[in-house]
Amino acid sequence: MTGVPASAAGGSGATPVRGGKLGTAAVNQASLWNIANLLTMLRLVLVPGFVLLLLYNGGYDPVWRSFAWAAFAVAMITDLFDGHLARTYNLVTDFGKIADPIADKAIMGAALICLSYLGDLPWWVTGVILFREIGITLMRFWVIRHAVIPASRGGKMKTLAQGTAVGMYVLALTGPLATLRFWVMAVAVVLTVVTGLDYVRQAVVLRRKGLAAESAATAVASGVPEGNEGAEALGAAEGVGPVLGDSGGQGSTEAER
Repeated sequence: MTGVPASAAGGSGATPVRGGKLGTAAVNQASLWNIANLLTMLRLVLVPGFVLLLLYNGGYDPVWRSFAWAAFAVAMITDLFDGHLARTYNLVTDFGKIADPIADKAIMGAALICLSYLGDLPWWVTGVILFREIGITLMRFWVIRHAVIPASRGGKMKTLAQGTAVGMYVLALTGPLATLRFWVMAVAVVLTVVTGLDYVRQAVVLRRKGLAAESAATAVASGVPEGNEGAEALGAAEGVGPVLGDSGGQGSTEAER
């Protein structure tokens, strides 16, 4: 919930110049305790609070579920802002790149598990979504040394659909709205599966290119082939960009978080 995979951790912090963006001298001076990371930490703290509110009084009290919805909504809103602030003001840190996706999955996972526990949502829906989210997060770490897999338009739509559907299930809705939330969740599940398969494809391609670039760079540095092989190796090394596809978090061009 975070555009190149570079660390800006440490440093003494920096104050944005008038006009909204940091000056050149402020680049790579992001402090751990910046606003983007604080929002991420807030989202992590909200997770246990949200669970307590949702399950309070048996989990079927409309009033307490409204409070739980408010906590969930705050978490979703901070997810939108922390990555944007990190990228806009050069506040990307190693902590943010790791904690942001964890916070995203934690609040969504807690909501899904609680809803299934209460019998409001089938367990298979929770399983499909969590399998995809956890799998893609692990895959990001698998390829992170080569590049970041940023979030696609489909990924953004998936996140919006999931957040909307889960939020509607958290509320004690009845009648037409209860029917509507079923279809919103159905759309979210379809987008979850389709975008998950696309991310797997991107990760495989990205890792292959990254490994090829490393091999080519090693060959060039060793002064191995000149001629055609050397030119091909150099071209491969220079032709691999740092970002492929379209995700989340403070370390990407978006934040699918």
